[in-house]
Amino acid sequence: MLLLTSAIWGFAFVAQRAGMEHLGPFLFNGIRFALGGLVLLPVIFFIADVPVTSVRGQFRRALYPDGLVLGVILFVAASFQQTGIVKTTAGKAGFITGLYVIIVPLTGIFLKKTSGLVNWIGAVLAVFGLYFLSISRDALIPSPGDLLVLISAFFWALHVHSIDYYVDRTGAILLAFMQFMICSFLSLTVAIVFEPVHIEPVFQAAVPLIYAGIFSAGIGYTLQVVAQREAHPSHAAIILSLEAVFAALGGWILLSEYLNAREIFGCFLMLGGMMISQLRPRKRKRIHLMEP
Repeated sequence: MLLLTSAIWGFAFVAQRAGMEHLGPFLFNGIRFALGGLVLLPVIFFIADVPVTSVRGQFRRALYPDGLVLGVILFVAASFQQTGIVKTTAGKAGFITGLYVIIVPLTGIFLKKTSGLVNWIGAVLAVFGLYFLSISRDALIPSPGDLLVLISAFFWALHVHSIDYYVDRTGAILLAFMQFMICSFLSLTVAIVFEPVHIEPVFQAAVPLIYAGIFSAGIGYTLQVVAQREAHPSHAAIILSLEAVFAALGGWILLSEYLNAREIFGCFLMLGGMMISQLRPRKRKRIHLMEP
């Protein structure tokens, strides 16, 4: 189930890239997360076993402040990622976004969570990999698209830490629904103000929207939650980090995106860093990794 989740998430980068041919990034995210939230509704009532008598109270608690905080962070992370993916490839975006797996334990230092030596080794490998992937011999800085996606990786890490804090107070799936709806509302608001909003391009981008919304956000997250009830968190993180590989594979098969030898070497370094950073499980509270 975790491997299937990583494949769904990886190919979602292809959908996000393809959707930009018809829609602006904020309109795409607004519709995408609305679809993802709607898919979670039956899961909330029939799988998550939310008692009908307590639905109103649980929804109120999940909306404020838990869902509100997570929704704002998700909005910022998804906005940087979606804006950046316009100017980079699906494969690069997948690998750079995957850096959040390493950023999470390193930034945990500020939350008084220790990081072991393997985390730092993984981080060093990932940084070298990022250099080979995003910085060419002719340019000393990453491309604008790569830089925006890199910024989003830090917000995805903040998102993970926030989930770790709020998830014990509210059901995971209910919390996901609320943050998806808030992120959708904020994205649509920005889209109405700054982007052209027409119905015809929405239909033209229907397939990428359905995949990114229903499959990636809705089904992918549900599969992850169910699978992580049995899987060890560190093992889950290693398997989920393979989404970067599926992103590159999807970009190659569906979008004819190619990586040169230098970029492929960088991908291997980054993937190695992601996996090494998770090899030694630490005795700490379970962190719920979530990448819509």
